[in-house]
Order: sequence, then C-alpha cells, then structure tokens
Amino acid sequence: MSDVSGVNRQFLLAARPEGMVKESDFEYTETAIPELADGQVLIKTTYISLDPSMRGQMENRADYVAPLAIGDVMRAGGTGEVVASNNPDYPAGTRVQGTFGMQEYCVSDGKTPPFKVFADDIEPTQALGVLGGTGMTAYFGLLDLGEPKAGDMVVISGAAGATGSVAGQIAKIKGCTVVGMAGSDEKCNWLTGELGFDAAINYKTQDVGAELDRLCADGINIYFDNVGGEILDLCLARIATNARVVICGGISRYNLSGPIPGPKNYFNLVFRRARMEGFIVLDYAARFPEAVREMQGWINEGRLRQSVTVIDGFAQLPQALIQLFAGANTGKMMVKVT
Repeated sequence: MSDVSGVNRQFLLAARPEGMVKESDFEYTETAIPELADGQVLIKTTYISLDPSMRGQMENRADYVAPLAIGDVMRAGGTGEVVASNNPDYPAGTRVQGTFGMQEYCVSDGKTPPFKVFADDIEPTQALGVLGGTGMTAYFGLLDLGEPKAGDMVVISGAAGATGSVAGQIAKIKGCTVVGMAGSDEKCNWLTGELGFDAAINYKTQDVGAELDRLCADGINIYFDNVGGEILDLCLARIATNARVVICGGISRYNLSGPIPGPKNYFNLVFRRARMEGFIVLDYAARFPEAVREMQGWINEGRLRQSVTVIDGFAQLPQALIQLFAGANTGKMMVKVT
C-alpha cells in the first residue's frame, strides 16, 4: 500500500497526429495513485523529456518501439524519486531514470517499466540530456559510425539541439573542424561562442549550399544528420572521398503528410566511395556505462557542456512538445513537473 495521497495527473494519446502535433492530440486525465504490490515502488516524476521520436510513436506504424494505442499514457523518458517502496533494493528517496510516461506517478518493480538509479553527483537535467539518451546518441553515432580523425571536416545539422550540440563538441574533442547548422543567429552564436564550433550556418537566412562551399572547400568527411530533407541533399552533394554520413534523425519530415521524397544526391555515395548509415542508440545500451564515464570526464574538464530548455509545469507538456518541433529549444528540451 502507498501512503501517498492525491491524484495521478496524466496525458493520454487522444488522436493520431495529422501534420504538426496539436494540443487536441492529447487528453488530460486524473486517476487514483496506483497501489503497490510486493516488490514494487511508487515513483514521482521530477522531469519529463521531450524528444522528436515521440512523434513517430503517436502514429500507428511499426518502428523500433511499438506504437501507442489511442488512450495510452503518452510515452516519455523522465527522472523521478521513489516516494513509497515495497522493494528493499529501492528505498524511498532513491533517484531513478526511466520511461515513466507523461504522468506524475508511476509504479515499477525496476524491470517493468525498467529504470536505473543515477548518482547523487548527476543532475536530473544531465541524466536526461548529455548523460542520457541524447548524449548516448551523439557519442555512439559520431564515434562508432562517424569514426572521426583529427583534421576531419564535420558538418552537423540540428546542431543546437540536444544531440547535435553534444556530437559537435565530441568532434572538437577529437580534433575535427566542426560546422553546425541552426535556425537562428542566437543559436549560431551559441555554437561558435560557447561550444567552440568553428563555424555555424543559419539555414533560415543564409544560402546553405554557398556557405558549405565556402567553409568545406575540400568536402565533408563526416555529416551527422538530424534533419533530413533538403539539408541532407545539400550535404550529400559535397561529401569528400570515403565520407561517413550518419543518419541520426529527420525532424524536417516528422510532421509531413503524404509521400516523402528520398534524397536526390544519394548516388554521390558511389562516386565518393562513401558510407551512409543509420542506427538506433538502444543497440548500444550495454556500452552506456563506458560512455557515461568518458563523458563525465569531459564535463569535469570543462570540455563538454550542455544547454537545457526547461519548461515549468506538468500542464505544459503538450505545448512543450509542439515547441520542440517548432525549434524553440536550445539544447535539451524538458518539462519540470510542478
């Protein structure tokens, strides 16, 4: 039994999104706080992560995770604290991270849904960002697929987002020249001024092709793609011999409806003897601890930074996800549950 009183606030999937995600795609509800069985704990969420992949899970299509059914609690990663426990391995006060959903309380036995304990010296915002799924995506996508070498020219789209900003910093740590693309002068200045990127392109106001020609005169050795679409095509046209194109995301296409065209310049992969490869970060889960150790070292040395966009209040979750797709965030987007 739990001695926690009150209600469990939740957001459910109300409709399959058509085009851009809308507030009407969500349903707010309040339910009783779940009771605990033996071996279970009650987790109160503290931060909830907003990620582009949530858009695909709202659709009724097969993916690397099962789609949501109408009426399901919206799936989302988060951090939380054990507030009641029938499991001696996880006493009250334990800080945990997992896929708790868009809800204020969650019951788990540690395996369903799975969670992990995170250390006292890690902030919840770090656990969801630079040391969480987005940081792991940047780490393994760039290092394992991109295989950076000192002197490589690295171009990153969506560079001011949670994953792109970390991938670019890792590329700098490895001795590469890094060009980032973002959607405002403010974000571009953040990339070059605070994160140490060598250059940044405002894709909304600048001629991206002309800027890539100017900045990457000898071609692109690694293109880390977070957006797809026209930007991917422009970069494919400018890859160097033996280039590596890392397909991490495609946010430009997530809210489109109807047939989505593929890249026109893909055959340059043949001419340049290049490789384009996608990946799912969950496949690297067994290696997450090694990545966290190395990245914590870079953080402690001041070589790796993270920016977060934190929106205050559980009720703001649907609007926060909409803002993510509108590019309102710098770095990791999350909601603080208050």
